[in-house]
Amino acid sequence: MLTDLTIRNLAIIESLHVPFSSGLNILTGETGAGKSIIIDAVSLLLGSRGGGDMVRTGCDEAVVEAIFDLRGQVELRAAISAMGIDCEDELLVRRVVSASGKGRAFVNGGLVTLSMLGEITRRLVNIYGQHESQTLLRVENHLHMLDGFAGLGELRDEFATLHRRHRGISEELRQLEEGERDALRRIDILAYQVEEIAAAALVHGEEERLEQERNLLGHAEKLLSRTEGAYDTLYGGDRALLGSLRSVESAVAEAVRIDPSLQGVLESISSAYLQLEDASLSLRDYAAGIDSDPERVQAVDDRLESIRRLKKKYGSTIAEILECHSRMERELASLQGREESRGDLEQRLAEVEAQMLSLGSELGRRRKEAAARMEKSLEGELQQLALKHARIDILVEPLEKPRETGFERVEFLFSPNPGEAAKPLAKIASGGELSRIMLAVKQLHPESDVPTLIFDEVDTGIGGATSAMVGKKLRSVAARQQVLCITHLPQVAAHADSHYLVAKHLQGARTSTEVNLLDDSARVEEVARMLGALVVTDTSRDHARELILDAAAGRN
Repeated sequence: MLTDLTIRNLAIIESLHVPFSSGLNILTGETGAGKSIIIDAVSLLLGSRGGGDMVRTGCDEAVVEAIFDLRGQVELRAAISAMGIDCEDELLVRRVVSASGKGRAFVNGGLVTLSMLGEITRRLVNIYGQHESQTLLRVENHLHMLDGFAGLGELRDEFATLHRRHRGISEELRQLEEGERDALRRIDILAYQVEEIAAAALVHGEEERLEQERNLLGHAEKLLSRTEGAYDTLYGGDRALLGSLRSVESAVAEAVRIDPSLQGVLESISSAYLQLEDASLSLRDYAAGIDSDPERVQAVDDRLESIRRLKKKYGSTIAEILECHSRMERELASLQGREESRGDLEQRLAEVEAQMLSLGSELGRRRKEAAARMEKSLEGELQQLALKHARIDILVEPLEKPRETGFERVEFLFSPNPGEAAKPLAKIASGGELSRIMLAVKQLHPESDVPTLIFDEVDTGIGGATSAMVGKKLRSVAARQQVLCITHLPQVAAHADSHYLVAKHLQGARTSTEVNLLDDSARVEEVARMLGALVVTDTSRDHARELILDAAAGRN
């Protein structure tokens, strides 16, 4: 609720601080005392445009500050925190309007835009008066009022969940369809590439082995001549080295028989003979295995060229090509599964649409039934508020496309006099009528997310018993929400939990407005003045006390 309002240099207000309490806060005072300026100040906090003409003459800027107590307002605090505003038990809102017309807005010390300010403060305060386009004048709120009266909030929230789900699935399908042509082209490309790599049947390390084989094939003749020549020198020729080594071995063997100390030399010669014999046989076999087949050379060259072409497209090594092949296979499988995804999405969309149609039909039926009941109930309330011939028509119209709220739009139409067609509230309802209609709505549907309500001109054109009824209804609303009400009627003022007197006075050569909370004695004086006596007398004071006591008795 609103706990403190501070105004500086706004119109005729030089400096003003008003602490408000819970319950019904009544503001009274002579015409022109500045009560409407207080409404203008709160409107600035709600994000309304402020011009330099609002700044007190001779001052550079006007400042309006308000402190709101958010204890117990769990959802409201969460909503404000979601906007990035640090929010604890109190919220400080500040609006500055310069004489040049420029302005700034602050929430808990942080600079915010006017739209952000309005988004936050509209959750805190609603004003009902002649110049305020608040809840009733915003047609989108009428549906919520009807649903509140009919207890359809949970059903509407359930439909909103379905609608958001429907929108999400539709967006997935749209994106799927938009990418369909590109996907088909991509599938063709991937299918070709996957097949091209698969047909190559690449093997890890294959390129290195082929390069080595190609090198050998290119030097086959040289390898053959060298290995055959080496074999002949070692073993196959007339003067083969191994033959000579065998003669050396025989000679040393005879020497060993004479001197055994040469046994080690003999063993070395024998070992060398065996090793050279093995080497010569290996050279013979190697030479016999050399293939100089041109067809094999061509086959190896062709295979290496195929690998090189694949490397240009898919990777610098066979390992990278095979990894690329795996990735493309996965992407191809995903793209080929799009049809399955489409079918799944279309099925889910159809299911949600069926649920929306069923739930929406039930919601629409109950809204139409509730609209007829609410029309009668509102008209009954308005009769008690001196709008005896007023008529309320609640229009429930089908929409071409459903919204989160359902398949209908709802609008309250109003006719204040017999024979006049009911028209939109914004076009026909005066400030006083608007305030009383809102008061009637609050009687039928007291729940509200907005903790503070301000009524201006709610008493326009009424008096006597009707004004007492207005006071009772305001007090009833104030039992659940904080209410600020500007009134000229003593019967309404008598119901105040807190009564404030707005008065202007001369301070030097300047006029200034002040607001004071009245004690019991001062309150009697003010109510007596409001009873219309030119001079407040004991009789008017007694009458004032009687009004206040009667109001208190009705409260208990």
